[in-house]
Amino acid sequence: MAIIVFQHSERGGLGRLGATLRDHGFKLDIRRLDQLGAKALPADLDNVHGIISLGGPQNVGESHDWMSGEADLLRQAHARQLPVIGICLGAQMIASALGGEVGPMDKPELGMPIVSLNPGGQTETMLGGIPWDCPQFSTHGYEIKKLPVGAQALGGSKQCKIQVYRAGIRTYGFQYHPEADMEMIRTYTAADGKFLERAGVTAEQVLADTEKHYEMFARAADRLAVNLATYLFPLSRKLTA
Repeated sequence: MAIIVFQHSERGGLGRLGATLRDHGFKLDIRRLDQLGAKALPADLDNVHGIISLGGPQNVGESHDWMSGEADLLRQAHARQLPVIGICLGAQMIASALGGEVGPMDKPELGMPIVSLNPGGQTETMLGGIPWDCPQFSTHGYEIKKLPVGAQALGGSKQCKIQVYRAGIRTYGFQYHPEADMEMIRTYTAADGKFLERAGVTAEQVLADTEKHYEMFARAADRLAVNLATYLFPLSRKLTA
């Protein structure tokens, strides 16, 4: 039994989250949709422990041969109450697949915005130990405009109101990148000049801000990874895998 990981770009790996899950004994089955397309999608969810959908340069609504198939698998996993985690593009795909709305931002968000947890987020088990106001690395030009019916926003930033949410029992979306380590952030920050210009920042500004806030970000990100590995995936299923 494995956790299926949908990876959409070379730079969008599992980072610290993958390391934590492996340390906790989970098997990860990484599917490179950016390289293999729809044929990398599993035929079904048999013997699947959960799904993680990572970030990527693509956007919801674009024409990619794997996008509708992945969305269908995310819906199925959610309906079965399997653990489902979405990061950046993945969070947007989950929201859209479950009936929410995703669209372009007026101005992209790139850097270390402060993500503030609302009362729901402050009492959410998966966010236990996370500061209520915490810098989180974000890089995105699209956002979740409206959550699916029944989903709950848990926190947001000044520029992006839905930075983290829960849908149902075991589905979580993170618009920011809690999986990122410093090397990943440097890679993400080396974005094309047009994106940086639209976001109104320079790469030097983003990296300077990251250096300033990285220690707190890293502590919170590691705590989140441990929370997800400990609480989200049912132990009974792991023991019988």
